[in-house]
Amino acid sequence: MATMPADFNANGNGQEAGWVTRLANRDHTGAEYQELKFTIHRKLLDRINLEALSSLAGERARGEIRIAVAKLVDEERTPLSLVEKESVIEEVLDEVFGLGPLEPLLRDPTISDILVTTPKLVYIERGGKLFRTPVEFKDNTHLLRIIEKVVARVGRRVDESSPLVDARLPDGSRVNAAIPPVAVDGPLLSIRRFGKELLQGEDLVKKLALTEGMLELLKACVRARLNILISGGTGAGKTTLLNVLSGYIPENERIITIEDAAELRLRQTHVARMETRPANIEGTGAIKIRDLVVNALRMRPDRIIVGEVRSEEALDMLQAMNTGHDGSLTTIHSNTPRDAVGRLEVLVGMANANMGVRSIRAQVTSAIDLMVQVARFSDGSRKITYVTELVGLEGEQVTMQDIFLFEKSGVAENGRVLGRFKATGVRPRFYEKLRSSGIQLPAALFQTVVEIGPS
Repeated sequence: MATMPADFNANGNGQEAGWVTRLANRDHTGAEYQELKFTIHRKLLDRINLEALSSLAGERARGEIRIAVAKLVDEERTPLSLVEKESVIEEVLDEVFGLGPLEPLLRDPTISDILVTTPKLVYIERGGKLFRTPVEFKDNTHLLRIIEKVVARVGRRVDESSPLVDARLPDGSRVNAAIPPVAVDGPLLSIRRFGKELLQGEDLVKKLALTEGMLELLKACVRARLNILISGGTGAGKTTLLNVLSGYIPENERIITIEDAAELRLRQTHVARMETRPANIEGTGAIKIRDLVVNALRMRPDRIIVGEVRSEEALDMLQAMNTGHDGSLTTIHSNTPRDAVGRLEVLVGMANANMGVRSIRAQVTSAIDLMVQVARFSDGSRKITYVTELVGLEGEQVTMQDIFLFEKSGVAENGRVLGRFKATGVRPRFYEKLRSSGIQLPAALFQTVVEIGPS
């Protein structure tokens, strides 16, 4: 992790991100500057009817407020340069119309995560690596006010009785907040952002996340309606891969998506999206993923895509896959395909279905055809590390065979992870199902090795 490295100012195209330069070149963290900004903000709230202004078009309302803020700055008679005055005006506008100090970060498309650890410690993730930013909040009260603004926009609440909250910003970004008493040192805020441009499979090949042969196999498996489970850790790229693979579902099929927070962005037309709902203030009215999976079965789906299984809904998902809803996709948190099977067993057990271990494993192996493991490496890259077929049961043991692997061999001087994508030589048992679906894959595909060098 680094603090303001040389490349922090560069966006994905190597051009300078102007907001970083502005933040670094002014003493916006000074107590006098902060007090001036909040004094103007308080006076603005006293003088302006923001509710009346909200009926105006966004740009017009912002223009009216800008004029009022400029007058208030002049009234303070604090010696400011033109650049400093403009900075104060912009920051007050961000407080009124946006998320305060976070607005410059939200405007930067190259940032994938914004992580507020304390009011004075704000980090971002860019290119798979964490960097500390010069962004700061005034204090815990200021940070809490921004969190309350976020959750209020989506009809949620956060207080001592409900100190944890998940929400979604208008641009689709996912927000998680934790406040005292569960957050020991003050409010915590995490924002997971998603790029505006949807990645294609070819983009993942260029990023060395997988090989062309691996992509061809995965594409064929989706089109042949195999059930696929994507496994990986936090930030490994599970949702990105799920988005890419879902793009190979034919346009003429009806797709039902089920998520905790709607992140999937499918390209098809006939997509019905559902999202869970938390309990209300009285603690009732919650709608869980399990409820939505059961409901989806009544909606005439061709495919069911569950953003992530993390609880008892795993049983319903497996049963759906086993009862004619093939071609379904979902993700799970796990480190290896073998671990993913074990985690599924635990999640199914949470459904209190009184199923024995062998029955659960039989459900898993008959429902899931293919497991795809993704991982994030030390250089920030994401790669598919296993493409594994679930074969069946031998006694009570789940049998599986790896079709593709990524073997890490070291790290180059520039920090780049070295290794190779390797086909194991095993031709999967579902190969005949691919052929019966009219999909022909060359035998050589299962013999390929692709090296990743230092440059």
